[in-house]
Amino acid sequence: MRRCDKLIDKGRRQFLGAGAIATVGAAATACAPSAQADVNKANPSGGAILSYPRVRLANMAELKLNEPHNVSYPDEAAPGVLLKLGQPVMGGAGPDGDVVGFSVLCPHQGYPLSYHAEDRSFNCPGHYSRFDAEAGGQQIWGQASQNLPQYLLRVDDKGDIYAEGIDELLYGRLSNTL
Repeated sequence: MRRCDKLIDKGRRQFLGAGAIATVGAAATACAPSAQADVNKANPSGGAILSYPRVRLANMAELKLNEPHNVSYPDEAAPGVLLKLGQPVMGGAGPDGDVVGFSVLCPHQGYPLSYHAEDRSFNCPGHYSRFDAEAGGQQIWGQASQNLPQYLLRVDDKGDIYAEGIDELLYGRLSNTL
């Protein structure tokens, strides 16, 4: 019996070609300006940050040194924490540059992270990824392929802490805003 391998090869080529065209189209659409978010390239870490509306998360008086303060940002389905670390740190806000905020879902598979005050790290119970709170959520060790998403924070004259964006993609989302 005669076999026709060329039809199989042609089918794969057509499939891959169509997939490549779809990917390029999706990337062009994602990079186009939208009413939802503007790309802000003035980021200290060098990456693009989506701009968000200001959301009040807490007041400086509510924070205790090296204790996580639970928040949600950019919406209720995105748990996070604010930390006052007591010394200026990367991405820190406030008068002392020591207030930071992070998502508490592991970027690897979305496990809830726990904060360890002793070494100021976030730790994942799923696959043991660890993230440094003093170094902008940089991954210390583990399976995650990105750093911990950190909030862009601003503190006003009254001590109110506002989130204005996030520097990494939140776990499980194609966009950080709904």
